[in-house]
This record gives sequence, structure tokens and C-alpha cells, in this order.
Amino acid sequence: MTNKYFDSETFSKVDFTKQKINKGEYDNCTFNNCNFEGMHVSNIQFVECELIDCNFSNTIVKGTAFKNVQFVNCKLLGVKFNECDPFLLQLDFKDCQLNFSSFYQLKLPNTSFTTCSLEEVDFTETVLTKSVFDDCNFKNAIFETTNIEKADFRTSIHYVIDPDNNRLKEAKFSKEGIIGLLQKHQISIE
Repeated sequence: MTNKYFDSETFSKVDFTKQKINKGEYDNCTFNNCNFEGMHVSNIQFVECELIDCNFSNTIVKGTAFKNVQFVNCKLLGVKFNECDPFLLQLDFKDCQLNFSSFYQLKLPNTSFTTCSLEEVDFTETVLTKSVFDDCNFKNAIFETTNIEKADFRTSIHYVIDPDNNRLKEAKFSKEGIIGLLQKHQISIE
């Protein structure tokens, strides 16, 4: 079966758990209120696409290309982005739930996360230089040898980041968030 090419198409209210998604390249396409939950979207290319109000939870993205893709108000629980195609990877997230997802070892500089829930997300060895985390919740998120140089966490909460084990040069944090940088020292700040 040959791969298909879709250009500037809109897919609305499609339940891909019932109607299989075509393998191929989706260029400048919009997905509105679609359900991808638990689906294999392996080896599909999303180029300059926008996904709005979609359920992408537990979707398998092995070899999937996300080139300049925006997720808006999407549910992306448990997605292993670390398995997607890293070539020209560029993602943006706004009003999304990304709890339990993984960005392990990905290079995601200049990524924007706006009003996102990032609880228990794995950022181990991820490159997030110059990324912006605006109004995000990082409860139990993992930062281990992560590069967050010049990243902006000023409006985010619940992060715990060890400055000795992550690259933080010129990263921005709020005064209230400093507790998340000192937690390992078990000191009291009042």
C-alpha cells in the first residue's frame, strides 16, 4: 500500500479508533476534535499541522514526524514523544494535558508550553534551551541532566530541578519557584 499525501485538509470529529488513519504525509492540515487515543500513528508525517481539541492519549508515535506541529487544548496523556522521528522536530503546546508523557533525550529548543499540565513528564536528558513554560504545572516531573539554559519558568509551578544535575545557565525562575531549585538541601525558606 502506498503512502498518501494530504495538503491543507481539515479533519473534524473523526474517531480514528473506528476509522483507521491513512499512512502518509499530512501537510498544513487541521485536526479538530479528533480521537487518536491508543492508535498507531507510526511513520506518519505531520508537517505544519494544527491539532485542536483532540485526544492523543497513549497514541503510539514510533517514527512519527512532527515538523512544526501545534497542539491546542489536546489531551496527550502517556505519549512517548521520545520514540518519534527527531529530524526537524518542532512542537508547540497550548492548554494541553501532557501528564505521564516522555520527551527523553529529545532536542526541543525554543518550544512553547502554555498553560499545560506536565505532571510526571520525563524530561531526562532533554534539550529545552530557550523554551518557554508559561503557566505550567510540573508536579513530579523529572529533570535529570536536562539542558534548560535560557528557558523561562517564571509563571510555572511545582517544578523540582537540581541545579547540580541540570544545565540552567541564564534560565528564568520566579522568587516563589526558587524552592524547587533548593529542595534537595531540605532547607526552610520563609
